Amino acid sequence: MNIHPSAIVDPKAQVDPSVTIGPYTTIGAHVKIGKDTQIGSHVVIDGWTEIGEGNKIFPFASIGMEPQDLKFKDEKTFVKIGSHNVVREYVTIHRGTGTGGGTTTIGDHAYLMAYVHVAHDCKVGNKVIMANAATLAGCIDIGDHAILGGLVAVHQFVRVGSYAMIGGCSAVAQDVPPYVTVAGNHAKLYGLNSVGLKRHGFSNDQIRKLKAVYKLLFRSGMPQREAIKQGREQWGDVSEVAQFLAFIENSKRGVCR
Repeated sequence: MNIHPSAIVDPKAQVDPSVTIGPYTTIGAHVKIGKDTQIGSHVVIDGWTEIGEGNKIFPFASIGMEPQDLKFKDEKTFVKIGSHNVVREYVTIHRGTGTGGGTTTIGDHAYLMAYVHVAHDCKVGNKVIMANAATLAGCIDIGDHAILGGLVAVHQFVRVGSYAMIGGCSAVAQDVPPYVTVAGNHAKLYGLNSVGLKRHGFSNDQIRKLKAVYKLLFRSGMPQREAIKQGREQWGDVSEVAQFLAFIENSKRGVCR
């Protein structure tokens, strides 16, 4: 194990022998770190934190510390991070709370740029990109392949759907449906994320049907319940359309308009 002499690793921590740990980094007693993970200098990893394989964690990141929640009473809560993620400088990932589900999770192949904050009980999916200083409040769900621009702020309990894109400096107070682009303060819909969908291999037919149901829901003036019903009748056999409609139907905060 390549551990710098100035690093402090608790003897109870479960760290794979292939892990690299840089100068002045501290690893707490309840931490588990998988093979081939690289940890830079001055990193703090504490609490009941599990980190998978092949991650790269840059200097001054802080993972597994107590949440910034006034209701937190030092209960046993968790951070679980998957594999092959990049966590850049000064990223903060806080563990969960007893009232919010207890676990903050990051999937696989995420890229969290400098100064990103992931608060308690958030669930960040696979291949998510969060640009510099993007900030998540507590209990937020981010779907796979979502992109959050720099300085984005997301309100607590908001959901962001898969393949959605949020423009930089946006303030997001309501749910962002999958496959769309939003921007602004407060964030508004700007249409389907067509370029992103093409890059991820969506067919022209899939994109055409998603555009059609988007127009039905947000531009037809039809009541939402009726629009969802018609969308299911016309394109409900397309899995992406079904997911899109279900996301909107199940929204508790309402969706960006």
